[in-house]
Amino acid sequence: MNKQEQLITNFRDLFDKMGWLNKSKMEDILKGYKPSEVHCIESIEKNVDANVTKLAKCLYMTRGAISKLTKKLIDKGLIETYQKPDNKKEVYFRLSYQGKVIYNTHEELHKEFQERDNVIFEQVTEEQFSSILNFIEKYSQHLDAEIKKQDITIK
Repeated sequence: MNKQEQLITNFRDLFDKMGWLNKSKMEDILKGYKPSEVHCIESIEKNVDANVTKLAKCLYMTRGAISKLTKKLIDKGLIETYQKPDNKKEVYFRLSYQGKVIYNTHEELHKEFQERDNVIFEQVTEEQFSSILNFIEKYSQHLDAEIKKQDITIK
């Protein structure tokens, strides 16, 4: 296996381990909510004037999938829609009180997992962090260019 293959395999393994380790606690505390619902809630909270198109782009899903997902979240009372006075055409989403409870619970779990893993991050030097972050940014930009080149659009 060459270094490129090893790196990709190690990234995949790392994310799989994190998911496996965090999964049971997430499922237990956020019982009744699918990961896609929780991530949509998170995206709505973190994006000003979140609409179907904006959510589709940041969650790498189709607009149709986002429409179905947001309808479920509305039906569960986790999000609500609103429109701006100057634009009655566009529909935006915001969290309801219960949606904010789910968001805050999810954030607290992430903080707990981050604290658990601080033991390793405390050993990483600034230079190592910079190098890793630089690589990830370059790779992300490359993938963005490939997506654009292939004209992959959110439908």
